Amino acid sequence: MVQIAGDCKGDDCPKVFTTGKDSIVVQGDLVTSVRSPEGEALVEIPRSVWEEAVRALGR
Repeated sequence: MVQIAGDCKGDDCPKVFTTGKDSIVVQGDLVTSVRSPEGEALVEIPRSVWEEAVRALGR
């Protein structure tokens, strides 16, 4: 995985990664107010981190 967004120190902050499988991985706070299917999770990241990821992807 390659980190493309989220410029903070440490491991417990919002980040966005690309993978070798042409997909995106998002690290953020677990959202428990919405039920997700078994084996999946919803995470919340600041809009600024998402926008940084979009810029890094050249979109």
